[in-house]
Amino acid sequence: MRKTPTSIGGLTLKNPFLLAPLAGITDKSMRHLCIRQGASFVYTEMASAKGLWYGDRSTTRLLHVGDEESAHVGFQLFGSEPEIMTFAAKELRDRKNLILDLNAGCPVPKIVKNGEGSALLKDLTLLHDVTAAMVKDAGKPVTVKMRIGFFRGENIAVEAAKAVEAAGASAVTVHGRTREQYYEGKADWQAIADVKAALKIPVIGNGDVLCGEDAIHMMERTGCDGVMIARGALGNPWIFRDAAALWQGEEKPAPPTTQEKIQMLLEHLDLVVQDKGEYVAVREIRKHVGWYAKGLYGATALKRTANQITDIDQMRRELLEFAEAADR
Repeated sequence: MRKTPTSIGGLTLKNPFLLAPLAGITDKSMRHLCIRQGASFVYTEMASAKGLWYGDRSTTRLLHVGDEESAHVGFQLFGSEPEIMTFAAKELRDRKNLILDLNAGCPVPKIVKNGEGSALLKDLTLLHDVTAAMVKDAGKPVTVKMRIGFFRGENIAVEAAKAVEAAGASAVTVHGRTREQYYEGKADWQAIADVKAALKIPVIGNGDVLCGEDAIHMMERTGCDGVMIARGALGNPWIFRDAAALWQGEEKPAPPTTQEKIQMLLEHLDLVVQDKGEYVAVREIRKHVGWYAKGLYGATALKRTANQITDIDQMRRELLEFAEAADR
Protein backbone atom coordinates (compact mmCIF):
# COMPACT_ATOMS: atom_id res chain seq x y z
CA MET A 1 0.00 0.00 0.00
CA ARG A 2 1.38 3.38 -1.00
CA LYS A 3 2.07 5.92 1.73
CA THR A 4 2.19 9.11 -0.32
CA PRO A 5 0.14 12.04 0.99
CA THR A 6 -3.41 12.47 -0.28
CA SER A 7 -4.09 15.74 -2.11
CA ILE A 8 -7.49 17.25 -2.85
CA GLY A 9 -7.47 20.18 -5.22
CA GLY A 10 -4.01 21.22 -4.11
CA LEU A 11 -4.73 20.65 -0.41
CA THR A 12 -2.30 18.04 0.95
CA LEU A 13 -3.42 15.95 3.92
CA LYS A 14 -0.96 14.65 6.51
CA ASN A 15 -2.61 11.21 6.38
CA PRO A 16 -5.53 9.70 4.46
CA PHE A 17 -8.04 9.49 7.34
CA LEU A 18 -10.97 11.90 7.49
CA LEU A 19 -13.91 12.39 9.85
CA ALA A 20 -17.25 12.11 8.05
CA PRO A 21 -19.96 14.74 8.40
CA LEU A 22 -22.60 13.39 10.80
CA ALA A 23 -25.79 15.31 11.53
CA GLY A 24 -26.15 16.12 15.21
CA ILE A 25 -22.71 14.71 16.01
CA THR A 26 -19.72 16.31 14.25
CA ASP A 27 -20.01 19.67 15.95
CA LYS A 28 -16.98 21.77 16.86
CA SER A 29 -16.29 19.72 20.02
CA MET A 30 -16.28 16.36 18.23
CA ARG A 31 -14.14 17.72 15.41
CA HIS A 32 -11.61 19.15 17.86
CA LEU A 33 -11.10 15.80 19.62
CA CYS A 34 -10.75 13.88 16.35
CA ILE A 35 -8.20 16.32 14.98
CA ARG A 36 -6.21 15.99 18.18
CA GLN A 37 -6.21 12.22 17.83
CA GLY A 38 -4.92 12.37 14.27
CA ALA A 39 -7.77 13.03 11.84
CA SER A 40 -6.24 14.85 8.88
CA PHE A 41 -9.51 16.48 7.87
CA VAL A 42 -12.97 16.91 9.35
CA TYR A 43 -16.38 18.03 8.13
CA THR A 44 -19.15 20.03 9.72
CA GLU A 45 -22.61 18.61 10.13
CA MET A 46 -24.45 18.92 6.84
CA ALA A 47 -25.99 22.35 6.38
CA SER A 48 -28.83 23.46 4.15
CA ALA A 49 -27.89 25.63 1.17
CA LYS A 50 -31.49 26.82 1.20
CA GLY A 51 -31.01 27.79 4.84
CA LEU A 52 -28.16 30.08 3.78
CA TRP A 53 -30.37 31.46 1.00
CA TYR A 54 -33.02 32.45 3.56
CA GLY A 55 -30.55 33.61 6.21
CA ASP A 56 -31.48 30.91 8.73
CA ARG A 57 -29.51 31.40 11.95
CA SER A 58 -29.36 27.71 12.88
CA THR A 59 -27.72 26.97 9.53
CA THR A 60 -25.13 29.66 10.17
CA ARG A 61 -24.39 28.20 13.62
CA LEU A 62 -23.66 24.79 12.10
CA LEU A 63 -20.89 26.38 10.06
CA HIS A 64 -19.09 28.01 12.97
CA VAL A 65 -15.44 26.98 12.90
CA GLY A 66 -12.90 27.28 15.70
CA ASP A 67 -9.45 28.75 15.04
CA GLU A 68 -7.77 25.47 15.97
CA GLU A 69 -9.59 23.57 13.22
CA SER A 70 -9.45 26.11 10.39
CA ALA A 71 -6.61 24.25 8.68
CA HIS A 72 -8.54 20.98 8.72
CA VAL A 73 -12.22 21.65 8.06
CA GLY A 74 -14.71 21.42 5.22
CA PHE A 75 -18.37 22.45 5.04
CA GLN A 76 -20.92 19.94 3.78
CA LEU A 77 -24.01 21.36 2.08
CA PHE A 78 -27.19 19.72 0.88
CA GLY A 79 -29.43 21.10 -1.81
CA SER A 80 -30.73 20.37 -5.31
CA GLU A 81 -31.20 23.73 -7.03
CA PRO A 82 -28.15 24.97 -8.99
CA GLU A 83 -29.03 28.63 -8.45
CA ILE A 84 -29.15 28.19 -4.67
CA MET A 85 -25.97 26.10 -4.63
CA THR A 86 -24.17 28.85 -6.55
CA PHE A 87 -25.41 31.40 -4.01
CA ALA A 88 -24.23 29.22 -1.10
CA ALA A 89 -20.80 28.74 -2.68
CA LYS A 90 -20.40 32.50 -3.09
CA GLU A 91 -21.66 33.12 0.44
CA LEU A 92 -19.03 30.75 1.88
CA ARG A 93 -16.20 31.67 -0.44
CA ASP A 94 -14.31 33.71 2.14
CA ARG A 95 -15.04 31.55 5.18
CA LYS A 96 -12.36 29.54 7.00
CA ASN A 97 -13.31 26.19 5.48
CA LEU A 98 -10.88 24.69 2.97
CA ILE A 99 -13.36 22.51 1.06
CA LEU A 100 -17.05 22.58 0.11
CA ASP A 101 -18.67 19.14 0.00
CA LEU A 102 -21.99 18.31 -1.66
CA ASN A 103 -24.15 15.75 0.12
CA ALA A 104 -25.44 13.22 -2.40
CA GLY A 105 -25.77 10.40 0.09
CA CYS A 106 -28.06 11.31 2.99
CA PRO A 107 -30.85 8.69 3.18
CA VAL A 108 -33.14 10.52 5.64
CA PRO A 109 -36.71 10.76 4.26
CA LYS A 110 -37.19 14.47 4.96
CA ILE A 111 -34.08 15.23 2.89
CA VAL A 112 -34.84 12.74 0.11
CA LYS A 113 -38.44 13.85 -0.38
CA ASN A 114 -37.14 17.32 -1.30
CA GLY A 115 -34.93 15.83 -4.01
CA GLU A 116 -31.81 16.40 -1.94
CA GLY A 117 -29.15 14.10 -0.47
CA SER A 118 -29.17 10.65 -2.05
CA ALA A 119 -32.16 11.63 -4.22
CA LEU A 120 -29.64 13.35 -6.50
CA LEU A 121 -28.55 9.87 -7.58
CA LYS A 122 -31.88 9.46 -9.37
CA ASP A 123 -30.97 12.29 -11.77
CA LEU A 124 -27.29 12.28 -12.71
CA THR A 125 -27.70 15.30 -14.97
CA LEU A 126 -28.93 17.28 -11.98
CA LEU A 127 -26.11 15.87 -9.85
CA HIS A 128 -23.66 17.13 -12.46
CA ASP A 129 -25.31 20.55 -12.67
CA VAL A 130 -25.50 21.07 -8.91
CA THR A 131 -21.83 20.12 -8.56
CA ALA A 132 -20.82 22.41 -11.43
CA ALA A 133 -22.81 25.29 -9.88
CA MET A 134 -20.80 24.95 -6.67
CA VAL A 135 -17.48 24.60 -8.49
CA LYS A 136 -18.13 27.75 -10.51
CA ASP A 137 -18.10 30.13 -7.55
CA ALA A 138 -16.60 28.24 -4.61
CA GLY A 139 -13.06 29.57 -4.98
CA LYS A 140 -11.88 26.39 -3.23
CA PRO A 141 -12.05 22.63 -3.92
CA VAL A 142 -15.52 21.12 -4.19
CA THR A 143 -16.02 17.45 -3.34
CA VAL A 144 -19.04 15.16 -3.37
CA LYS A 145 -20.09 12.45 -0.92
CA MET A 146 -22.38 9.89 -2.52
CA ARG A 147 -23.76 6.39 -2.20
CA ILE A 148 -23.44 3.70 -4.87
CA GLY A 149 -27.08 4.10 -5.91
CA PHE A 150 -30.55 4.93 -4.71
CA PHE A 151 -32.49 1.68 -5.03
CA ARG A 152 -31.60 -1.54 -3.24
CA GLY A 153 -29.41 -3.71 -5.47
CA GLU A 154 -28.54 -0.78 -7.76
CA ASN A 155 -24.93 0.15 -8.51
CA ILE A 156 -24.46 3.33 -10.54
CA ALA A 157 -21.40 4.39 -8.58
CA VAL A 158 -19.04 4.70 -11.55
CA GLU A 159 -21.57 6.56 -13.68
CA ALA A 160 -22.44 8.97 -10.86
CA ALA A 161 -18.79 9.54 -9.95
CA LYS A 162 -17.92 10.28 -13.57
CA ALA A 163 -20.70 12.88 -13.66
CA VAL A 164 -19.21 14.51 -10.58
CA GLU A 165 -15.71 14.43 -12.06
CA ALA A 166 -16.94 15.97 -15.31
CA ALA A 167 -18.55 18.78 -13.30
CA GLY A 168 -15.18 19.77 -11.89
CA ALA A 169 -15.19 18.13 -8.47
CA SER A 170 -11.77 17.74 -6.88
CA ALA A 171 -12.59 14.42 -5.16
CA VAL A 172 -15.47 12.05 -4.51
CA THR A 173 -16.30 10.04 -1.41
CA VAL A 174 -18.16 6.77 -2.01
CA HIS A 175 -20.21 5.12 0.73
CA GLY A 176 -20.58 1.52 -0.39
CA ARG A 177 -24.34 1.25 0.21
CA THR A 178 -27.48 2.36 -1.60
CA ARG A 179 -29.95 4.80 -0.12
CA GLU A 180 -32.53 2.06 0.45
CA GLN A 181 -30.01 0.05 2.46
CA TYR A 182 -29.54 2.90 4.91
CA TYR A 183 -26.86 1.25 7.11
CA GLU A 184 -27.96 -2.36 6.69
CA GLY A 185 -25.81 -5.18 5.38
CA LYS A 186 -22.19 -4.84 4.36
CA ALA A 187 -20.73 -1.91 2.47
CA ASP A 188 -19.70 -2.83 -1.08
CA TRP A 189 -15.99 -2.10 -1.13
CA GLN A 190 -15.69 -3.49 -4.65
CA ALA A 191 -17.90 -0.64 -5.86
CA ILE A 192 -15.41 1.77 -4.29
CA ALA A 193 -12.56 -0.01 -6.07
CA ASP A 194 -14.43 0.26 -9.38
CA VAL A 195 -14.84 4.01 -8.95
CA LYS A 196 -11.17 4.38 -8.09
CA ALA A 197 -10.21 2.50 -11.26
CA ALA A 198 -12.48 4.69 -13.40
CA LEU A 199 -11.61 8.19 -12.13
CA LYS A 200 -8.63 10.51 -12.29
CA ILE A 201 -9.60 12.56 -9.24
CA PRO A 202 -9.02 11.20 -5.72
CA VAL A 203 -11.54 8.68 -4.41
CA ILE A 204 -12.27 8.39 -0.70
CA GLY A 205 -13.85 5.21 0.64
CA ASN A 206 -16.54 5.10 3.31
CA GLY A 207 -18.49 2.35 5.02
CA ASP A 208 -17.82 -0.33 7.66
CA VAL A 209 -14.61 1.20 8.99
CA LEU A 210 -14.89 0.52 12.71
CA CYS A 211 -11.24 0.25 13.74
CA GLY A 212 -7.80 1.24 12.52
CA GLU A 213 -7.29 -2.12 10.83
CA ASP A 214 -10.49 -1.65 8.82
CA ALA A 215 -9.18 1.63 7.45
CA ILE A 216 -5.98 -0.02 6.25
CA HIS A 217 -7.84 -2.98 4.77
CA MET A 218 -10.13 -0.64 2.83
CA MET A 219 -7.16 1.12 1.28
CA GLU A 220 -5.49 -2.17 0.42
CA ARG A 221 -8.62 -3.73 -1.10
CA THR A 222 -9.92 -0.72 -3.02
CA GLY A 223 -6.84 1.35 -3.80
CA CYS A 224 -8.74 4.40 -2.55
CA ASP A 225 -6.85 7.59 -1.82
CA GLY A 226 -8.40 8.16 1.59
CA VAL A 227 -10.81 6.73 4.13
CA MET A 228 -13.71 8.65 5.64
CA ILE A 229 -14.64 7.36 9.08
CA ALA A 230 -18.16 7.80 10.44
CA ARG A 231 -19.68 5.41 13.00
CA GLY A 232 -16.24 4.07 13.88
CA ALA A 233 -15.38 7.42 15.47
CA LEU A 234 -18.39 7.51 17.81
CA GLY A 235 -16.97 7.44 21.32
CA ASN A 236 -13.67 6.48 19.75
CA PRO A 237 -11.61 9.40 18.43
CA TRP A 238 -8.59 7.13 18.97
CA ILE A 239 -9.50 5.35 15.72
CA PHE A 240 -7.62 8.09 13.85
CA ARG A 241 -4.52 7.62 16.00
CA ASP A 242 -4.65 3.88 15.39
CA ALA A 243 -5.20 4.15 11.62
CA ALA A 244 -2.40 6.69 11.23
CA ALA A 245 0.04 4.52 13.19
CA LEU A 246 -0.74 1.44 11.11
CA TRP A 247 -0.50 3.45 7.88
CA GLN A 248 2.97 4.60 8.93
CA GLY A 249 3.99 0.98 9.54
CA GLU A 250 4.04 1.36 13.31
CA GLU A 251 2.48 -0.86 15.93
CA LYS A 252 -1.12 -0.12 16.85
CA PRO A 253 -1.19 1.79 20.18
CA ALA A 254 -2.68 0.14 23.24
CA PRO A 255 -6.45 0.65 23.48
CA PRO A 256 -7.65 3.41 25.81
CA THR A 257 -8.35 2.36 29.39
CA THR A 258 -11.65 2.98 31.11
CA GLN A 259 -10.04 5.96 32.84
CA GLU A 260 -8.85 7.40 29.55
CA LYS A 261 -12.28 6.96 27.99
CA ILE A 262 -14.04 8.73 30.83
CA GLN A 263 -11.48 11.53 30.89
CA MET A 264 -12.00 12.04 27.15
CA LEU A 265 -15.76 12.02 27.68
CA LEU A 266 -15.44 14.64 30.42
CA GLU A 267 -13.32 16.79 28.13
CA HIS A 268 -15.91 16.31 25.40
CA LEU A 269 -18.57 17.49 27.84
CA ASP A 270 -16.54 20.57 28.79
CA LEU A 271 -16.03 21.49 25.14
CA VAL A 272 -19.76 21.29 24.45
CA VAL A 273 -20.43 23.44 27.54
CA GLN A 274 -18.04 26.08 26.21
CA ASP A 275 -19.64 25.97 22.78
CA LYS A 276 -23.35 25.62 23.58
CA GLY A 277 -23.87 26.20 27.29
CA GLU A 278 -24.70 23.82 30.15
CA TYR A 279 -28.38 23.26 29.36
CA VAL A 280 -27.68 21.98 25.85
CA ALA A 281 -24.44 20.22 26.76
CA VAL A 282 -25.86 17.96 29.46
CA ARG A 283 -28.53 16.75 27.06
CA GLU A 284 -26.33 16.39 23.99
CA ILE A 285 -23.64 14.45 25.84
CA ARG A 286 -26.08 11.65 26.74
CA LYS A 287 -25.69 9.92 23.37
CA HIS A 288 -21.91 10.20 23.63
CA VAL A 289 -21.98 8.50 27.06
CA GLY A 290 -23.37 5.37 25.42
CA TRP A 291 -20.73 5.42 22.70
CA TYR A 292 -17.73 6.04 24.96
CA ALA A 293 -18.86 3.45 27.52
CA LYS A 294 -19.76 0.75 25.00
CA GLY A 295 -18.17 -2.54 25.98
CA LEU A 296 -17.27 -1.39 29.49
CA TYR A 297 -18.58 -3.15 32.58
CA GLY A 298 -21.65 -1.28 33.85
CA ALA A 299 -22.16 0.63 30.61
CA THR A 300 -25.89 -0.12 30.37
CA ALA A 301 -26.58 1.23 33.84
CA LEU A 302 -24.43 4.31 33.22
CA LYS A 303 -26.25 5.06 30.00
CA ARG A 304 -29.64 4.64 31.68
CA THR A 305 -28.64 6.99 34.50
CA ALA A 306 -27.10 9.57 32.16
CA ASN A 307 -30.28 9.74 30.11
CA GLN A 308 -32.14 11.04 33.18
CA ILE A 309 -29.60 13.66 34.24
CA THR A 310 -30.32 17.35 33.63
CA ASP A 311 -27.69 18.87 35.93
CA ILE A 312 -24.16 19.32 34.58
CA ASP A 313 -22.45 18.76 37.95
CA GLN A 314 -24.40 15.55 38.51
CA MET A 315 -23.32 14.33 35.07
CA ARG A 316 -19.68 14.94 35.94
CA ARG A 317 -20.09 13.15 39.30
CA GLU A 318 -21.69 10.11 37.70
CA LEU A 319 -18.90 9.82 35.14
CA LEU A 320 -16.16 10.19 37.76
CA GLU A 321 -17.83 7.63 40.04
CA PHE A 322 -18.04 5.22 37.12
CA ALA A 323 -14.31 5.63 36.46
CA GLU A 324 -13.48 5.19 40.16
CA ALA A 325 -15.56 2.00 40.34
CA ALA A 326 -13.60 0.60 37.41
CA ASP A 327 -10.40 0.91 39.44
CA ARG A 328 -11.69 -1.15 42.36
